[in-house]
Amino acid sequence: MGALDWNKVVHQNQGWRLISCIWLHAGLIHLVVNMLSLLFIGIRLEQQFGFFRIGAIYLLSGFGGSVLSALFLHNNYISVGASGALFGLLGSMLSELMMNWTIYSNKAAAIITLLFIIAINLAIGILPHVDNFAHIGGFVSGFLLGFVLLARPQFGWMERHELPQTNQPPKYKAYQYVLWVVAFVLLLVGFVIALVMLFKGKNGNDGCHWCHYLNCVPTSRWKCNT
Repeated sequence: MGALDWNKVVHQNQGWRLISCIWLHAGLIHLVVNMLSLLFIGIRLEQQFGFFRIGAIYLLSGFGGSVLSALFLHNNYISVGASGALFGLLGSMLSELMMNWTIYSNKAAAIITLLFIIAINLAIGILPHVDNFAHIGGFVSGFLLGFVLLARPQFGWMERHELPQTNQPPKYKAYQYVLWVVAFVLLLVGFVIALVMLFKGKNGNDGCHWCHYLNCVPTSRWKCNT
């Protein structure tokens, strides 16, 4: 019904499932948890940066999560949920903090808190029946997109640009331009390589024999192949 299914995406020309699975959930609890998370994460970002930029990050992060999930889970599972897109928003919050580092106070507390939240959520992903590859793919996509879409003018520029000053500083700092270019190139190259591998039927686990532990770690209490 639109879930991410590797066989149908690759062999039945149903690439739209890479997007449609973001709006599907595996039950009411799954839906409610994700929507509550979206409220807590998304409202602040949308208020500060607007609907279009945050919407683009949400969609592209969800897409990135779906691509990585399909590459590594292959034809063993189907996957649904907005978690990849939500992790993309978390990733963009982290890169936005780094990109606009000079305008924030309490930087250390903000970045430690954010990293703690990200680590806890990624750790939950190693439980069975959780698609942590979608989380990781969404997070990396959102992290890079944050550098591309969420740069702010340096502090005070907007207040000073109307004053008759000749020594007005540039709108953006040099490191912001560098991060923008690097993130854009990595994002573009990453999407191209991942999509080519996916539609050629490659299995990501063939080149990374330990990567399956990122998705589930077996213990005496549960198995990962169920």
